[in-house]
Amino acid sequence: MTTFGELFDREPDGRWAGPGRVNLIGEHVDYADGLCLPFAIAQRTVVEVAKRADDRLRLRSLSEVGGFDGELADVGPGRPEGWAGYVAGVLWALREAGHAVGGIDLLVTDTVPLGSGLSSSAALECGAALAVDDLYGLGLGGSAEGRKLLVDACRRAENDVVGAQTGGMDQAASLLGTAGHALLLDTHDDSTRQVPFAPADVGLTLLVIDTKVRHSHADNEYGARRASVEKAADALGRPSLRDATLDDLAALDPELLPRARHIVTEIARVRRTVALLDAGRIAEIGPLLDASHTSLAGDYEVSCPELDLACATARAAGALGARMTGGGFGGSAIALVPTDGIDTVAGAVRAAFAAAGHREPDIRATEPSAGAERIT
Repeated sequence: MTTFGELFDREPDGRWAGPGRVNLIGEHVDYADGLCLPFAIAQRTVVEVAKRADDRLRLRSLSEVGGFDGELADVGPGRPEGWAGYVAGVLWALREAGHAVGGIDLLVTDTVPLGSGLSSSAALECGAALAVDDLYGLGLGGSAEGRKLLVDACRRAENDVVGAQTGGMDQAASLLGTAGHALLLDTHDDSTRQVPFAPADVGLTLLVIDTKVRHSHADNEYGARRASVEKAADALGRPSLRDATLDDLAALDPELLPRARHIVTEIARVRRTVALLDAGRIAEIGPLLDASHTSLAGDYEVSCPELDLACATARAAGALGARMTGGGFGGSAIALVPTDGIDTVAGAVRAAFAAAGHREPDIRATEPSAGAERIT
């Protein structure tokens, strides 16, 4: 395996890790002033980084082709292409925000599974952002408010440099996550609150089912969903659909109605889920997970046959609830399962995938973990 020293003829200043995330509920509402409930997971993207004395960026990865070797001044919308845009975009956004940052050498050594719906892109951005914060002494990584400024830089990297019109949920989970909690993110004002979520304490496990169907957030489908939501808000004369009701939506045309209905009902589901978790009633959130998937598959049309099969099979085998997680069009599903039923549910999903001729899914237990950190 190629090392940092072999690539750059020196040793890194340190190693940083950005975790992926699972969104428990609140999908496709982060760009509609909605409420999301993600948490950081144990799967992490690890970067080795060294500070440079100039503005040159040398970016390489052990798992992906391509990279970047150029000046920070050359970074901007659409440049560089590929995965390197997520890293270079963070430095560009920090400099745009007035922070004194310069060049780095960076090697990606481990990654959250790419395209799995667990936000490998945000994990990369956040690991790189924390490294740059440390190396250039920005002082942002040591507080929640400072980390929110890093979240903003990561979001700008994805929106303005890479061109993926995502909200800030993924980056917030990766930078602000804490063990044993999900992060309630209000994207209207970017306020956050830690919500207790420790399923193991009540004999439950959250399974992540990676369908192995890969997707891209920067594709036309994702942008089309966001455009529909914004168009619906405009049609109703509102800045967003955040506080719209189902009765309000009756004025929308048939093309926009189902997209807007998902947003309104999903925000309501997040509120109910948070109330149950605050009350320690984790087992009761299952039907809300099911309803979320039904809405995403039907009204929002971002599921796929593999995700639908994973959720339906998990429920039939004993899961309390299941839904796709992430942007959709592939990636992962989650299932809330009694811990003593893990093998039954996992076995049923694998058998169903084999019978349908799908690739064997990767199934693993997950739990809320710490956010991005320096690891050496």
